[in-house]
Amino acid sequence: MSRVQLALRVSDLEASITFYESLFGVAPAKRRPGYANFAIVEPPLKLVLIEGEADQPTVMDHLGVEVETTDEVNAATTRLSELGLFTAVQNDTTCCYAVQDKVWVHGPGQEPWEVYTVKADAPDDTGIRPANQPDAGVCCAGPAGAEAALSSCC
Repeated sequence: MSRVQLALRVSDLEASITFYESLFGVAPAKRRPGYANFAIVEPPLKLVLIEGEADQPTVMDHLGVEVETTDEVNAATTRLSELGLFTAVQNDTTCCYAVQDKVWVHGPGQEPWEVYTVKADAPDDTGIRPANQPDAGVCCAGPAGAEAALSSCC
């Protein structure tokens, strides 16, 4: 099983949850402060909602491909590196209330993509930083083109 991930930064988390529950006909698989995700079977999608600033339009935070195992993340890392794409690896990182192994690349428009696997659930205090906090874009948005960004969350 693998599925595409779409992470959105939304201004009204509760209204967004209600909308996506209606749109996809499923409840969130995980809810935490400022965060919800949907594990949608059809179409295969991991929809992540991250609470952003009030009264701001929804924006894409990052994109991803969720895979089942660390071996699949490692294979993606090797493949992407052999193609000459910049990769940044994060193993045993805690982000979005989960322990993950992942590799990041950026598309030609600098859109961040991750290939990741969830290894375990994590406590509520290991989630994401709200958009109004310093370096909020670093967590769960991949490296901002420099390894320094990797040192603070994901």
